[in-house]
Amino acid sequence: MSTIFLDRDGVINENRADYVKNWHEFHFLKGSREAIGKLTHAGHRIIVCTNQAGVARGHVSIETVEEIHRRMIAGVAEFGGVIEKVYYCPHGKDENCACRKPRPGMLLQAHDELGIDLSDALFIGDSMTDIRAGIAAGVDSMLVLTGLGIEQFREHFNEVEGTFRISRSLKHATEYILQELHKDSQRMLESSCFSLLEVSNYLDSLPSLHEQVATSTKAVKVW
Repeated sequence: MSTIFLDRDGVINENRADYVKNWHEFHFLKGSREAIGKLTHAGHRIIVCTNQAGVARGHVSIETVEEIHRRMIAGVAEFGGVIEKVYYCPHGKDENCACRKPRPGMLLQAHDELGIDLSDALFIGDSMTDIRAGIAAGVDSMLVLTGLGIEQFREHFNEVEGTFRISRSLKHATEYILQELHKDSQRMLESSCFSLLEVSNYLDSLPSLHEQVATSTKAVKVW
């Protein structure tokens, strides 16, 4: 049974520019709860690892973050999904902690506390900090294009030292994980994304990248 690490904002729920500050601002992304349910049913362990710098900045309290996570876990359970544990980093960038992604502290903590085999795990996130944290922990990593995914890929992909996968969303990533195709050769969506980075006119505006990705996904089944 392998472990699936998930980032929270942009993977499970919608991102907000001003942080998710209470449960009423927490909105599940379409298909995310069903995806976690399918992964659970297939025998995968689900662990959430999320940066929550809003705590350090005074936008949200630890008590509220933990309430949000309790409700998130309950909401996922309605679709048969089990989130075994949520790790979160409440620190700001300048605090130099070991847990804030791109450092791998939360994944390593899960390894120590839960006995997780990191060589048989996958980390799915919408940020290059997620990808970097996964690679630093020795975990296969996948970027989803929901949340900040496209913007992060366009602006920060060169910060990653190592290989990673790309998927449209957690829903689509799950379809391929369950078919055990997530370690296959690079799919068309990945090729399209990297090709677009080589053409400067596609980098001038984010919408053009969105449009090209949408076009590429209509023709074939991709991650």
